[in-house]
This record gives sequence, C-alpha cells and structure tokens, in this order.
Amino acid sequence: MYLEAFDPAPDQTDALLRAVSDLVGELVTTAGQRPVLGAPRGEELVEGLLDTRPPLEPAALEPVLAQVRAVLATGVDNAAAGELAYIPGSGLLSAALGDLIAAVANRYTGLHGFTPAAVALEQGVLRWLAELFELPERAQAVLLSGGSNANMTAIIAAREKHADGRADLACVYVGEHAHASVRKAARIAGIPGAQIRVCDSSDGARLDPEAVRIAVKQDLADGLIPIAIVGAAGTTNAGAVDPLDALADLAAELGVWFHVDAAYGGFFQLTARGRDRLAGIERADSITLDPHKSLFLPFGTGALLVRERDDLAAAFAEDADYLRDHSDDLDALPDFTAITPELTREWRGLRLWLPLQLHGVAAFRDALDRALDLAMHVYDRLDADANLEVVGGCPDLSIVTFRVPGDDAAQDALLRAVHADGRVRLSTTVIDARVALRLAVLSHRTTADTVEVALDLITRHAAAHVAGHRPGPVGREPDLVP
Repeated sequence: MYLEAFDPAPDQTDALLRAVSDLVGELVTTAGQRPVLGAPRGEELVEGLLDTRPPLEPAALEPVLAQVRAVLATGVDNAAAGELAYIPGSGLLSAALGDLIAAVANRYTGLHGFTPAAVALEQGVLRWLAELFELPERAQAVLLSGGSNANMTAIIAAREKHADGRADLACVYVGEHAHASVRKAARIAGIPGAQIRVCDSSDGARLDPEAVRIAVKQDLADGLIPIAIVGAAGTTNAGAVDPLDALADLAAELGVWFHVDAAYGGFFQLTARGRDRLAGIERADSITLDPHKSLFLPFGTGALLVRERDDLAAAFAEDADYLRDHSDDLDALPDFTAITPELTREWRGLRLWLPLQLHGVAAFRDALDRALDLAMHVYDRLDADANLEVVGGCPDLSIVTFRVPGDDAAQDALLRAVHADGRVRLSTTVIDARVALRLAVLSHRTTADTVEVALDLITRHAAAHVAGHRPGPVGREPDLVP
C-alpha cells in the first residue's frame, strides 16, 4: 500500500491503522513472555539505518513496517516482564492510545483559550495528583517530558524565589545518592558546580539533616544564599527514602525551598505502606514524579507538583506581543506556557487521563502493592542465603541490593552469569565504595514467576561462586565460577 495524500482516504486510513494495529497487538500480547535479553544488538542494522535517507517518492507500507519490526527484534526489551534493572518502565497500551488520539487531533494546550476543555481535562487529573499528596488548593501540577525536566523546573523556581538575579551566590543541598539529574538541573539553572553541596548520609543511604544544617550555616557565614534542600523519595541506587519530615523541618527553619525527587517512589503514595514510608512528602514545596515509571506510562511522561502556583508563574511567565489577544487568567484554567519552560506543547494530559479512567486507580494501587510484596520476598530469600550479603537492609520500597563474597569483579561476573540466561536483567551500582547488584521490581508485567526465575539464577550462581573459591595469588580475589 502507498499513501496517496497527507490525509489518506477513509479506506487507506483503515488499512493503515489495521497494519499498525497488527504490530501493536503482537507487542502487547507477547510482552509478558519475551526475554528481556538475548536479542542481537543489531550492528549491521545500525550501519544500514545510518546510511538510509528518505526516498523522493512514497515507499510501500509493508517494507517500511518490516524495517520497524527488524529494529524491535534487536536490543534490550525494556517492556519485558524480566526487566529488573535500573528503574523499569513497562508502558501501557491505554496510554499509547491516548497519545494517538492527542497526536491526530493535535490540539494546542500551551494556552487554555484555544481548547479550554482539553486543558480542563488535563487540569482535572493534575488536581488529582496534588490532592494525592495533600497539597493545598493553590498548588499546581504540570506534566513535562520526564523527571529531569521536572527537577530542573523546580530548581529554577527555587532560584527565582530565593536568589532572583543572584544565581552565582545560590547553593543547593543534595544527598550523596541523589539522582544525577538534580545536580545537572542546578548547573543548568546557573548555580556554580562548587555550590551544589553533596551532603553526607548518616547510614550510608539516606541524607543526614544535620550534615545539611552544617553546610547551610557555613554557606551563610560565607555570604552565599541557600535556596533549596533536595530529598529523595526512593533513591535510584537502592530505593532508600530520605528522612522527609526532618528535612521539611530544617527547610522551614532555614527558610529555604524543600524539593522532593520522588520520580521513582512517589506513586507508592497510592498504597498504605507507601504513604507511611513517604511521610513528610506532603510538606514539600515541590515534588517530582515520573508516571512513566510507577504508573507504567510510556517514556517521556514526567510531572512536577508545586505547592504555590504563583511560584511557577514568577519563574516562567513571559509576555509576548503575538499573545496579546489571549487572556492569561490563571485563576480559571492554567496557561502551561506561563508556568513551565515550554511554549509549544502537545496535549500531554490525555496519556495520563485515559489509563486512569480505563483501568481505575485501584489497579495501579494493587500493582504497586504487588511490587512491594515481591521486593520483600526477594529480600527475605537473599538475606537468608549464606552465599549472599544484602546491602542496605530491608528495602524501603521495591529495590534490593546485594553482593557475593569477593571484589567488585566478582559482582560483575555474577551479573554476566545471570544475564547469560536472557530472561531477566539486573544492574549494578556502587554503595559504600563497593559494587553491588540491584534488583528493582516495578513493571506491571513482573510476576512472582519472574521473580522466582531471577532468584533461582542469583542463588545458583552465587553458590557456584562460593564453592569455586580456591587459594589464588596474594591480593587477588578468586573468579566467579559460572
């Protein structure tokens, strides 16, 4: 089939959608069974694609989709059930349908006056986010491209509020396990790298409020301007939750912005255990969330919640002559151009609104509760295994970190041995200057069976490693036996 126009005739539209729906249907129905690893990297395909240029005349649909299928047959399958590395992102068909509708309709939502109902639909689900975290009515949530953009938006708002025009004097305080995007956001906001204070942890995992207090006092004495304390509601390294209540107390005492990076862990707020472990998050001036993580939406879906909507407007509102005929009454519906860095933006809210409507909030809550249950099961199994050391103790959320006896190379060898099976993927990190393996349960497709596969691989290869210990040269740790 060849497309005859930019806007195809009805019969061509139907044929195009049917062909694409066949591919989408295969992806959705096989996602739970596909191995996460084992597909080729596709080096030859990469070389060919780099040399490919658009044709002058239309190409037939069938070979074009065949090329897309060839791409999807290579690389790591992040949507597979066995994705237990980093922070898994599984993706939902219902969200993709929202994207399809929004993209075809192509309604502009930067200014509410163009299609007020579309902005109202988005604002309704944004209000739900703010209510979930018990923020006041004057709070505002915004949808952005991800947690990095959300963290940057929050840091800019904090800079404008506490160091307007004096970014060179501003200081931001983060934990040693803070996500790299927080430090990057501060640099982008014009804060000198030397004034991004990486403060110590009291237990090797969680930001110590007293370390922050000491750093702030020194900076004040040096004539600098503390603008923000950043706590983590689920570190990427180990899923640890910083002492949010104590950090909120400190921020209030010092008169600085309190931002919580909850990109990974924030939506555990839907569960009873999560609300208990995230106590204090409701006191934040801003909260970063990633629906593309713990609400399983497609990549590119981040959110920022800000306690005072006026703080966003103060940082991002800008007049322009070509917008003079548009009302910017923020009290009615938000103009997202006035409260975010973006002017052009898609109707981003539909990809969040539609899944919540079609699945219901309880389905997401239950999936997150299962992730907490599975992580505890992993912890119990690994903690009881004499061949393994669980690092960091009982998980706060759904990440478990562990090691086998030996040096860092032994941990890398264990990872390779587990990955050779192809069904599950783990990752490594560094905790207390030692490499550790990490297993993160988050994908809605990860089941008890998936976790059992991972545990069987980990424990069998750990036992082989320990049994294979033999005296070696002085100063050399024995290799892991596969």
